[in-house]
Amino acid sequence: MVPASEPPDGRPAADELPSGRPAAGRFFTGHEAAVVEAATARIVPGPEDDPAEAGHPGAREAGVTEYIDLMLGALGALTAPAPMIFAGGPWSNRHTSGPDHIADFIPLDPVTLIAWRKRLESWVKQYQEGIAALDRLAGGDFTRAAPEEQDKILAGQDMSTFRSLLFEHTIEGLYANPEYRGNRGLAGWRDIGFPGDIQPRGYTPGEVERSDGRDPVAATGVVADVLKFLGAV
Repeated sequence: MVPASEPPDGRPAADELPSGRPAAGRFFTGHEAAVVEAATARIVPGPEDDPAEAGHPGAREAGVTEYIDLMLGALGALTAPAPMIFAGGPWSNRHTSGPDHIADFIPLDPVTLIAWRKRLESWVKQYQEGIAALDRLAGGDFTRAAPEEQDKILAGQDMSTFRSLLFEHTIEGLYANPEYRGNRGLAGWRDIGFPGDIQPRGYTPGEVERSDGRDPVAATGVVADVLKFLGAV
């Protein structure tokens, strides 16, 4: 793995990037981070990417790129006493005073270490090849392509495997505990009205009984028939 501060020949260093673009991280160079941010922002656009998403944070606002960067960067630190793979517990300080136990990552046993090394090595290879492919298909720099062209590239058949991985990690970065560096400012949780880990305070009786809103499943078509059938059982 090449340290972020020492990009290989042909890849721009972080200080060569236009202002406003992501800096190099634990794994990504500045350019790689910018490509991943642009791609994840097409998967889950926010207000900066689509005016229709005003008020709803997307991958860019939630710091999804930082989440992915932390995860891939863990490969170089798997032998550390507590690599940043599994956050600890039993609770954070989000709803009570005291320490954030989740911020303390836990050690890996030998079998888990082997499994994560294999998994991360595969992901690292896929990201390196996927980012290079996005740039190539965009004529040199995916971040400079128009949004419509970025969508077309991502939707292409030759990007299907990387697109699936990127989608999975984008959703994780949106809604994972912020100790993993995604869900910045609890943006993903706030958008869906999720309070996050509630222990040790727990829920009040009123919160348990209170409705969380209208059932999003509309009683139309086959859904209405199923609901009617269940009501008769």
